[in-house]
Parts: sequence; structure tokens; C-alpha cells
Amino acid sequence: MSPSPSPERPPPPRDQPSREQVNQAAILGLSRNYVSTQRIDDRPADENTRLWQPSAEAIAADNIIYAHEHPTKARGIIWGLLTILVAGALVILLGAPQLLPDALGPLVGRLPKDPLRAALRILDAAPVIVYLPILLRSRFGNNVSAIDLSEEFVGHVDIPRLRQGKVGGFFWSVYRGKDFLGASWRVRDTLEQIDVARLTIDKYPDARCSRPDAITNGKIASLLGVEGGHQLGNSLAVLRQYHALGVRYVTLTHTCHNAFADSCGFEPGMIPLHGGLSALGLRLIDEMNRLGVLVDLSHTSDDTARQALKHSKAPVIWSHSSARAVHDVPRNVPDDVLALVGTGEGQTDAVVMVNFAPFFVADPGNATVYTVADHVEHIAKIAGKLHVGLGSDYDGIDSTPVGLEDIAELYTRGWNKYELAGLTGANLLRVFEGAEKAARDLKAAGTLPAFDVYPMRTDLPIL
Repeated sequence: MSPSPSPERPPPPRDQPSREQVNQAAILGLSRNYVSTQRIDDRPADENTRLWQPSAEAIAADNIIYAHEHPTKARGIIWGLLTILVAGALVILLGAPQLLPDALGPLVGRLPKDPLRAALRILDAAPVIVYLPILLRSRFGNNVSAIDLSEEFVGHVDIPRLRQGKVGGFFWSVYRGKDFLGASWRVRDTLEQIDVARLTIDKYPDARCSRPDAITNGKIASLLGVEGGHQLGNSLAVLRQYHALGVRYVTLTHTCHNAFADSCGFEPGMIPLHGGLSALGLRLIDEMNRLGVLVDLSHTSDDTARQALKHSKAPVIWSHSSARAVHDVPRNVPDDVLALVGTGEGQTDAVVMVNFAPFFVADPGNATVYTVADHVEHIAKIAGKLHVGLGSDYDGIDSTPVGLEDIAELYTRGWNKYELAGLTGANLLRVFEGAEKAARDLKAAGTLPAFDVYPMRTDLPIL
């Protein structure tokens, strides 16, 4: 008896479609239905008209099977649709970003249409760098326990206003008054100024960092500057000790000449003493370059500025000066000196930080935010927008130009966000980093400290 035939095996089950294939099928179904001509119900009846329409479930099942059996074609259609969508989005983002609402503007780097909101957005990323000078000494006798910068304070500067004004850093000017050719007590007074500044910085965590890169981590950077070479006591050794205590710029002169350089004075007609820089002044700049201390040319004579630009191996600053062509006072920078600023042949990188003192901005009663903007634009015209900044002189002046709170003036004049970011801080940071790089290079080359002695001293031998 022959064995009975074994029952026929059922065909292997078709692979179940994956979730991805189901999703592809859904999109594919939409595309297939979309590219057909009209709905069946809308077509005129003829011999080709179906008598029965499949259900939605049947169409979906058919699409799943189609996608499963034709995966390459399904993917091609899907990717085609996605490419069209992405291309359309790119056309809007890149070709017509103004069509986007302000809320989406940051995605493509577009500023708000409103000038004030645009200016505030720029300041979020590029805070202003200003000054806090000697108010603590003159009003409070350097008693840090008697002050509270965490609330409204006398003068122009306190922490709430720094935050509200988007200020990312400021220089503490440790200026003391004039005794220009004799050391007297000015070194002592300067050390007291450094002491009160450092104690105040330690008192407030928001202003604790002493480097400008604090700006990028949300702190208010606090930097020390000595506003006058007379405060060095005619000694390069004193400069080195100031640097060790945190001083990062020194103004070569104040309003009178000193052992290092000639000043421009306050009124026209100042008679030169050295004809610019003295021999000791040249060595002072050498030592400042070696240490990474910025050379500040505010208050200097035009010849001092010209010679310093030529001699310095590092970028320099004008910490609070404006344009003489806009308002003709000795404290402002003339065009021929501005022409020496830059990165081309015969030029030195620098930033001219515009002063807000009304006397240096315009004739009495005429200082406004518009005239301040005129100074900024003139310096930018001659030296370039990479070489202008804001110096203010807050708390070193009794009044400010009218309307200075209008931070959007330059934006309305056509300055873009990159140029404004440079103005409000980035240009100064570039120069600061340039001075630090020059110092590293000089030390790597084996440059020795300068030990030159002021020739009028009688307590040391002149070698």
C-alpha cells in the first residue's frame, strides 16, 4: 500500500511590513491619490466608470502591500516630496528671511524689525564695556563696607544698571591726581585705589572675574586701568607690580606732561616737554608690550600718539577719546592720527573708544546721542569700523549727552549686527587679545624686562 501523500504545505507567510513601511505607504497613498485627476464621484459616467468603490481600509491595505512590494519606488516618491519641502523652506529662510516673524528671526540670524529690540538683541551677545572710576575714594574714603552696588547707587554705575544696560565689563580707573615729575604719594594712592577696586570686585560675585572673557559666560568683567603715567612714580618696576595686581592698561599721560611723555593738556596751546615720548617713555612702551599691558593714548599729545603707534609692538587703545574733526578740542583724535590706525602697511591695530563727556562731544548745550553717533561714524570712516568702540567715562563726568539712552541710533543709520557687536565690545576684546599675544611672543623670544632708571633720580646709580 502506497503511502498517502503528505498534505501540501501552505506557502510561507508574507513578511509583515515594518512600521516604517506602513508610514511610507500612508504618504505614498496620499501622493498616488493626489496625482490622479479628479475624484471618481466628480467624473462623468461612462463605460469606464467603476460600479463599486473600494473602502478606505481596502485602499490603505493596498498601499501597504504596494509599498512593501515596491520599496525603492516608495522611498523615491517620499524623498522627492521631502526634497521639495526642504527646498521651499530654504528659499524662504535664505532668500526672503524678512517674511519670518520676529520670534523665528534668530534661527536665520535676522534681527527684529524694531530698532530698539534689534539693539537689545545685539547687546545680549556683545555687551558694552564702560568705566567705573574714582567715586569710591572721593565719596566714601575707600571704605568698601559703606557701599552697596547691588542696589541704586550714586553716580552713573551700579550692578542693576549694568545689567539693565547690557554691560558686560568695565574698567576701574584707579586714577589719582597730578604730581607729574615727582613721585610723592601717588604710588601709595594708586595702590589704595587698586585695593578698593579688588575688594569691591570680591564683594560682588557678578563682577568677580578680572578677564574680558567673563563676558561670554554671563559675568561682568572688571578690569583695572591706571589713568596716567605719573602714577608709576617714574619707575618701570612699579609698572610690573601694578600688572601683578591686575592692571591691564596704563594711560601714558593725563592732562600734564610726565617723565614718559607729553600730554595734550585740556586747552589748546600746550607747550611740549619731550616732543612726544621721552627715552624712558619708549622703554615704558617696550615693557608694557612685554607684560601685555595695553598702551592707552587718551590725554596724550598728537606727537606722543604718532610715536607710540609707530613704536608699539602690540595694539593700542584710546580709552575715552572722540574725533577732532567733529568737535575740535585737544582731547580728541585728529584725522592724520586716525589714518595711522589699522592693519595695513605703516598702521597699528587700535580701537578709539568714544568719550561721552559733553565738553568733548559738542559745543555747550549741543551734546546729544546724534553727535555721539557722528563721532563714532567719523572714526569708522577714517580708521574703519573695526577700530571704534565706546569709552563713556561714566562717573568721571558730571553729565551726559541728551538722549544717550537711545541705543538704536547707529542701527537706524545702517550699521549691521556684526559692526555693532564690534563697537560695543568685540573690537576692544580683539585688541586686548592682540596685546596678550604680543606679550607671549616677546617672552617666547627671550625678551628681558626693562631696567631703565629715570635720569633725575638721585637715590640709584645710573648705569
